Amino acid sequence: MKRTNRMWRRIIIMAICTVILAMFGARATFAQETSPAAATMDDIATIKISIDTAWVFLTGFLVFFMQTGFAMLETGLIQSKSAVNALLENFVDAGLTALVWWAVGFGIAFGADNGSGLFGTTYFFPSMAQMSETYPALNISVLTMFFFQFAFAATASTITTGAMAERTDFVGDLIYSALIAIFIYPVVAHWVWGSGWLFTAGFHDFAGSTVVHTVGGVIALVGAWMLGPRKGKVWGKMPPAHNLGLATLGTMILWFGWYGFNPGSTLGLGNPGLVGLVTLNTTLGAAAGCMTTLFVMYARTGKWDLAGSLNGSLAGLVAVTAPCAFIEPWAAVVIGLVAGVLVIVAADLVEKARIDDPVGAFAVHGACGIWGTLSIGLFAVPSLTFAGAMAGKGGLLTSADGFSLLGVQALGSVSTIIYCVVTAALMFGLLKAMGRLRVASKADEIGIDNYEHGVSVWPEVLPPHDDSPAVKAPVKAPAVGD
Repeated sequence: MKRTNRMWRRIIIMAICTVILAMFGARATFAQETSPAAATMDDIATIKISIDTAWVFLTGFLVFFMQTGFAMLETGLIQSKSAVNALLENFVDAGLTALVWWAVGFGIAFGADNGSGLFGTTYFFPSMAQMSETYPALNISVLTMFFFQFAFAATASTITTGAMAERTDFVGDLIYSALIAIFIYPVVAHWVWGSGWLFTAGFHDFAGSTVVHTVGGVIALVGAWMLGPRKGKVWGKMPPAHNLGLATLGTMILWFGWYGFNPGSTLGLGNPGLVGLVTLNTTLGAAAGCMTTLFVMYARTGKWDLAGSLNGSLAGLVAVTAPCAFIEPWAAVVIGLVAGVLVIVAADLVEKARIDDPVGAFAVHGACGIWGTLSIGLFAVPSLTFAGAMAGKGGLLTSADGFSLLGVQALGSVSTIIYCVVTAALMFGLLKAMGRLRVASKADEIGIDNYEHGVSVWPEVLPPHDDSPAVKAPVKAPAVGD
C-alpha cells in the first residue's frame, strides 16, 4: 500500500512539472511570435554598427602601429649618430599630428564643403556633440572616422622625415609636420575622399597611393632637394645602414600594418568578399615587389640585397594601395612586379639628380604611389569602380572605354603633384628664410643626436660630445660653509 502511494505521488509530481514546463515553453514561443518586427530590425542595425565600428577601430590601431614600423625602418637605414633624432621625430609626429588634425585637419579633409569641392568647413574641434552623430553614408560615428583618418594623416609627414633625415632642424621638423597635417594633406584628402572635385570627376584611390603616398613622397623630394645633402655624401653610394635588423623588423611591422591600411579602408564589414579581395591583392602586391627587387638587385650586384628587398616589398604595397579594391589578383602581381623595378630606377634617378634621400622615400612612396594610381586606369574591373563620373568604368586593358578612366587617374595624380610641389616649396622656403630648415653646421661635425639631443643611441660605443650645446657641464656642488 505504501509502495502504491509513493508511486502515485511521483506520477502527480511529474505531471505538475510537465504542465509547468509546457506553460513556460508556450509563453516563450508566444513572446517570440508576437515580438514586433521593428525591434528585431533595430537590433540588427545596432549589431551592424557595432561590428563596423569594431572593424574600423581595429584596423585603425594597425595603421597607427605603422608609426612604429616607420620609426624602426628609418632609424635602421641611417647612421647610428642620427638614430635618436629619427626616433624622436617619428614619435612626436604622432602627438603633434593628433592635435592639429583634431583642431583643423579633419574638418578640412572630411567636413562638408558647401559645394566647392576644394575643402571642408565643418567638423573642426570634434567633441561630445558628435558622439551619436553618424558620418554620412557610413555605419560609423564621426569620432570613429576621426581616429581612423588621423592614423592615415600621421603617415604623410612621417614619410617626409625619412628623406630629410640626419640634417633637419628639429624645430623646423615640428613646424613642417604640423603644416602638412593642417593644409597640405587634408586638402588632397578632401578632393578624393571627402567627396571633393576629384571624386566627382571619377578619380579612384581606395586607400591612399595618391592621398597618402604621393603626397608624402613629393613633399619629401622637395624637402630633401631644398635641404641639401648630408655632409660627406658620396654620390652613387649610400652610407651603410647601421642596423639592418631594426630596419627589417620595421618593414615587417609596416607590412602587417598595411592589413589595416587597405582592408580597413572598406570602413565596415558589410561586404566580406571585398575585404577578402583587398587583403589578397595587398599580399600579392607586396610579395611581387619584394621578390622582383631581390632578383633585380642580385642581377646588378651579384649579392642578395636585404635593404633592396625591404624597399621592394614596400614599393609593392604602396603601388597596390590605390587599386586593391578594383582589380583582379593577377593584376596585383603585375603591379607589384613593376613597382619592384620602378623603386630601383627611381632611386637611381634621384641620386643622379644629386638629391640626398637616405631611405629612398620618394622612390618607394612617390614614384610607386604615382604608378599605383595610374594602374587603376589600366587594370580596373568595371563592376568594382564606384567614384563619381567613372562609376562602372573599367581600365584600358579590361574594357573598351578605358581611356576615360586612365585620363581621370592621370589628372588626379598630376593635380596632386603640382599642389604638393607648390605648397611644399613655399613651406620649406619659409623655414629656410627663418633659419629653421637645416640644422647648424656644428651638427655635421659631432652628429645631430649630440647637437640636438645630447644623447646617443649607443652611449657605450658613441658617447655624447662635451661641446654639444645640449650637453651641459655638471655644476660643482658648493663646499660646506659656502
